[in-house]
Parts: sequence; C-alpha cells; structure tokens
Amino acid sequence: QVVLVESGGGLVQAGDSLRLSCAASGRTFSSITMGWFRQAPGKEREFVAGISWNGINTIYADAVKGRFTISRNNAKNTVTLQLNNLKPEDTAVYYCAARQYPGTYVYTETHEYEYWGQGTQVTVSS
Repeated sequence: QVVLVESGGGLVQAGDSLRLSCAASGRTFSSITMGWFRQAPGKEREFVAGISWNGINTIYADAVKGRFTISRNNAKNTVTLQLNNLKPEDTAVYYCAARQYPGTYVYTETHEYEYWGQGTQVTVSS
C-alpha cells in the first residue's frame, strides 16, 4: 500500500509559477514509478508528467512540455512538479499517482497507476 498526499495548489495569474509536492508513505519509494495527472471540470483525467524510480527517465504531455518539470527525492519520499508560465487552460485538480515498478519505463495511462492522492486544485486566472 502506498499513501500519497499532494500539496502546493492555489490560485495564480497567467504567467505565474507554482510548485506541487507529493509525499509518499508505505512501500519502498525508490521502486515506484511516479506520475502527475490533472482533471479539469467536465473533462477526463489526463497525464501531465511521469518519472522513473531513479529519476533518469521523464515524460511530459505536449501541452506542458517546456513549462513543467517533474523531479523526485527518494531520500525524502517526495515527487515535485514545478509549474511555470501557467495558462488558464492549466486550471484543474492535479493528482499524484504511483505504480510499483523498479524499471525505467514511465507509464502515461491512468489505468496503469495503482495508487492516487486526493488531488490539489490549481486555478489560473487570465
């Protein structure tokens, strides 16, 4: 079992930055692939970014590439998503997700992740 708790959401203006954090507890964090997803009102949950257990491989959705950065600290059991140059279309509930996988492949589909946090709201005004 892995318990995930997100923090760092808020209300910002277009062009601003936010830093989302996800704290994990439970199984060995270093053997877990981590991802960030988001869900806007009326839309399906979508992949944002993912990172392999060792931090070597990262993948980003095209909509956030160049603006968002995912990173992890296995010593602190945390994964972070830095959101820069935010746009109104980035408004959504952001979820942290985990999958037990010690390899370097990064999963991008919601059904491929086993554990989910409760989500944190990010609202970007124009």
